[in-house]
Amino acid sequence: MNLLNGKTRTLKGIEMKRKWWKEKIVYQIYPRSFFDSNNDGIGDLKGIIEKLNYLKDLGVDIIWLNPIYKSSNEDNGYDISDYRDIMNEFGTMEDFDSLLAGIHRREMKLIMDLVVNHTSNEHLWFSESRKDKNNPKRDYYIWKKGKKRNPPNNWESIFGGSVWEYCADTDEYYMHVFTKKQPDLNWDNPNVRNEIYDIIDWWLDKGIDGFRIYAINIISKNKKFPDDRSEYSIRGARYYINGKKVHKYIREMTKKTFSGHDILTVGECMGTTARKSLKYTMEHRRELNMVFPFEHVIMDYGIKGKFDVANFRIKEFKKIIEDWQ
Repeated sequence: MNLLNGKTRTLKGIEMKRKWWKEKIVYQIYPRSFFDSNNDGIGDLKGIIEKLNYLKDLGVDIIWLNPIYKSSNEDNGYDISDYRDIMNEFGTMEDFDSLLAGIHRREMKLIMDLVVNHTSNEHLWFSESRKDKNNPKRDYYIWKKGKKRNPPNNWESIFGGSVWEYCADTDEYYMHVFTKKQPDLNWDNPNVRNEIYDIIDWWLDKGIDGFRIYAINIISKNKKFPDDRSEYSIRGARYYINGKKVHKYIREMTKKTFSGHDILTVGECMGTTARKSLKYTMEHRRELNMVFPFEHVIMDYGIKGKFDVANFRIKEFKKIIEDWQ
């Protein structure tokens, strides 16, 4: 798309509008290792504040901040125990407010990681959900009876092992696509979706400029839970990646939250080809602004996943890059 010769261009009859985020430079900050302001060995929000002039001088337009929420830290902050609080090591909500104000004073933008496929197992919702089968929060997560002392099916976690973890409290298994301390939320429950939308609105009301949305294309699972007989690198992944309702839920989320704001949304969409990415990003579909491509990253994965050796083929790599371009 040529942005220099007019405000809009069309692709196969679909209008694409000029947006501020299409012409900006994004800088990712992993807070823990960026800058330590109090010499405790851990980077923090005050450390980022100290370096805002430096980032501005670099030519940074948008800062993407990796998770800073309260967390059990099993997965580098991607296991959130409280979406409306800050991890102690990083500072306080007052520090965050100062950071956001400093970024905006320098005419920069801030986008945050949004993790809504799962929570920490220390989140209040999960603490309630695991208590008993009649708890109002039970259906906030994905629970299933095992098969003769075995997990409900043979699906594998992206981090290895089964996606199922047994809970003796109720004699059932809960699903976790990532670690066992990251139980998956049940997006088929409208109460869950509304809780998530409230969280999104809470942060947007603070004035942040968008989200990078972690693993957003795995929020829709095949609830028939069939065993996977294929040789997919991660067994069962085809039943929870790019699921049947994923676009419906993203459109609903956009309509109820993002659409009222001039923000940037970037989806982390594993297992998505260039053609499939169009369904997530074409403007008329009203879903996401952009997605992260992974096709070139996983092209040398073996049958057993990223730790399995496979040959790197330069022609295949070039084709993938050309397809995305």
